[in-house]
Amino acid sequence: MNQRNLIPCFLLAAGRGERMRPLTDELPKPLLTIKNKSLLAWHLEALSAAGIENVVINHAWLGHKIEKALGNGSQFELNITYSPETSALETAGGIRKALPLLNPSDYFLVMNGDVFSPSLPIPELLEQVIRFRNMPNKPLAHLLMVPNPVQHPEGDFYLKGSQVAAEPLGEAEKLTFSGIGLYHRDLFKDIELDVPTKLAPLLREAMTENRVSGEKYTGPWHDVGTPQRLQELNAANE
Repeated sequence: MNQRNLIPCFLLAAGRGERMRPLTDELPKPLLTIKNKSLLAWHLEALSAAGIENVVINHAWLGHKIEKALGNGSQFELNITYSPETSALETAGGIRKALPLLNPSDYFLVMNGDVFSPSLPIPELLEQVIRFRNMPNKPLAHLLMVPNPVQHPEGDFYLKGSQVAAEPLGEAEKLTFSGIGLYHRDLFKDIELDVPTKLAPLLREAMTENRVSGEKYTGPWHDVGTPQRLQELNAANE
């Protein structure tokens, strides 16, 4: 198998999904379905097709239902392990806790479990890793950026060429972070274990050192944040 495919992937599935209630009162948000397939299953099928083998999924709220639904990943030809969280660790804290399970040599892929992006170019993302490894000032993160959705018109970060910044860069375009990115393990080296830690401050710090790259993705991408959005996606995919 091509070396580029051997990086692990971390799926973030520990959120409570408050805005999706009452749907998430009895079901973890990433198990909600589009076209009778859970959001996590869409990701897992795409990861398997791209040649990734090892996936770690964190969970908290009703996490046992995620483990029951997905098992060890054999149905997807993947090896799935789980990183349970008893209290919310935020994104970076969850990644830090899962690092020993991910055991990346350098880079790994991270995807929000509650986004729907059925045509995601995972193989092309993985190709970036080869380029990063040959760079003298290796990026600590590479973010997939998307046009600002209606519910998030102000965007998150600025993209100019392949550079991502927290502050305006000339003619840079302000875009929304998709929740999908490649990270180097060193980005999380100073985080304490089991301490809630947000990802955005780590990224902003790395941006000041010009160590965050990115690319604009204009294919289908949806943040499945409300019952209405879930209903609309199911209606559009009927």
